[in-house]
Amino acid sequence: MSVIRVGSVAATAFVLMAGLANTAFAENGRKDPPACGAITFRSLGAAPQEGTQNAGLYRSRFGKIVLRADVNGGQAKTYFLEVNGKQLDPLKGALPASLNECLNSKHVKMPAPAAGASCLGERFRVVLDNTGKQKYVMLFALKGDVWALCNASQM
Repeated sequence: MSVIRVGSVAATAFVLMAGLANTAFAENGRKDPPACGAITFRSLGAAPQEGTQNAGLYRSRFGKIVLRADVNGGQAKTYFLEVNGKQLDPLKGALPASLNECLNSKHVKMPAPAAGASCLGERFRVVLDNTGKQKYVMLFALKGDVWALCNASQM
């Protein structure tokens, strides 16, 4: 009989200690956003409505990313991003070399060619880099087997 009591007391103590450890982690161990992340979206295809359409949505506890398309004549003419409800200002100049490691890990070969005046492709990849002081968000369009840079912004 004493073995059962000791076992049940030990089991109760273990469960209680695990609960306290989880509570402490929840209070002090809040996770930060990943240092480098990527989200892939498909193109819109034929769109029945004209104007600006949502082509994709990603939401997490860190924010919301919406891929939007300007549609004219039933076809998307260009794609762009809204992050947390606002369109970001484009980055002036070239991407910093510090982003290469993140981009290569997300299968985007650098230097990536520019997409040109309109951002069009079969798929789209949003790459977020949080490795340095400055945070970056980049939109790439897949054209054939090459990811072309549509836009990059600092957050």
